[in-house]
Amino acid sequence: MQPQSQYRGFPQRSPHVAPQSNPRRGIGPMVGAHPQNSLTPSQMQAQQQAQLQANDRAKTRSRKPTDKNVPEGAEECIIGDGVQRYRELRELERRLDATMMRKRLDLQDSVTRNVKRWRTLRIWISNTAEDQPWQADTLDVDAFDFSTNMDSSYRVKIEGALLEDEEDDLDSDDSDDEDEAEDGDAMDEDGKEKTKKKTKTPSKPYKLSHFFKAMTVDFDRNKGKDGSDQSVEWKKPVLTPNAPSLPNAADFDQLEFKRGGDENMNITINLVRDENPERFQLSPLLADILDMSIATRAEAVMGLWEYIKAMGLQEDDEKRSFECDDRLRVLLGREKGYIPYLPEQILSHMTTLQPIKLPYTIRVDKEFHENPQPTIYDVQVLVDDPLRAALTAYLTNDSYAQNLRDISQLNDHVALLMQKVSNSKSKHQFFDALSKNPTEFIAKWLSSQKRDLEVISGEATRGGGEDASGDEWRRGGNSGIWGSDNVRESVNLLVGQKTRAL
Repeated sequence: MQPQSQYRGFPQRSPHVAPQSNPRRGIGPMVGAHPQNSLTPSQMQAQQQAQLQANDRAKTRSRKPTDKNVPEGAEECIIGDGVQRYRELRELERRLDATMMRKRLDLQDSVTRNVKRWRTLRIWISNTAEDQPWQADTLDVDAFDFSTNMDSSYRVKIEGALLEDEEDDLDSDDSDDEDEAEDGDAMDEDGKEKTKKKTKTPSKPYKLSHFFKAMTVDFDRNKGKDGSDQSVEWKKPVLTPNAPSLPNAADFDQLEFKRGGDENMNITINLVRDENPERFQLSPLLADILDMSIATRAEAVMGLWEYIKAMGLQEDDEKRSFECDDRLRVLLGREKGYIPYLPEQILSHMTTLQPIKLPYTIRVDKEFHENPQPTIYDVQVLVDDPLRAALTAYLTNDSYAQNLRDISQLNDHVALLMQKVSNSKSKHQFFDALSKNPTEFIAKWLSSQKRDLEVISGEATRGGGEDASGDEWRRGGNSGIWGSDNVRESVNLLVGQKTRAL
């Protein structure tokens, strides 16, 4: 028995002390937060009816036949090769279903993967001049004051548009030639010329602001002639996830800005890419291993994973660990690496891409504006594969669900027909055996009926001949499970079923 000094008494609280205002509570169940409202009798009755209907539907589904295979031996009872043709159709249906499901899974995989295509974005940069000295018509040559009291300015315009793919143009031209060749006879017969409209797959209209999240303009001289700051900056606003449409500040094809000045000036337009997923500039060490200088995080990790597998650096016991060779040792700074930690370890070797720089000279002289020509740049941008939209429309087609419902109804009908074929086969076998040897067949049938009656009445022997323990099979009397009333009802039911079978 332990001494009394080793026990600590729990401090008891007097029942007369007032409860604390803010008692400290731990994590526990919430008591009495939202009491449930009691259901009205009509609601309870509706709930019970819905449950009964659900049970009835479940019973109906459980009784529905599901086997669509022809029963064995049915070809002996059916005239012709219908059974063999049905089995061939079933095999063809199985292969067709497997092929369609595999293709559909491939399409879903293509839609879920972020597939991009390179497109050419053409950018036009031009400027106009306003209130320049050479544009003034009211200058007095005899006066000593040659000022025009006008502020010279210029306006720069930046426009962009995606160029059409050459492959699409070639496909459309070929299709038009084929249509004209097919309709040549019809044109000769009618004697009228028919114009064919080019039908192209509608593509998503991408605007200039879609590809960039920021635009800035750097001037050679930060101060204009009046000392004002001439910096230009645009940032794409943050878009809400469920916005019905893009705001005007984030959806435009051209950007204009106006500044004051009466001299030619060199500027640099910086375009910051807006890509999803974002691409990064790789360090020389990582670029040497992956054989690429620009990649996304996923591409960099997968590239390292493929490099580890190709070099056989994985450990035999722990596949997630690998030994570092000379390149990986310099890259990661350790002798052994762990694959789940690769995304974090390569972050220091990935930097944000530098913005696209477009130099341009603002011309305000008269010689240039007599025949102004814009400066054109072609920039390669990434867009979603147009095939993805077509695949998405195919996968979300409403007719697919209706076709599945129709196929399900046809399958139920085929299963019901196969059940009828099985019943007809059983009847055929019964009467065929009866016609071949009636005496022996009736004797076996009576013996089978007698055996069934003995099983129902509890008088059958165990093991096919040994007497069963009487107390175990004959108990109950009139009130037990195997009472005389129950036996009589079961016998009448069995005899009725056998009679209907005949």
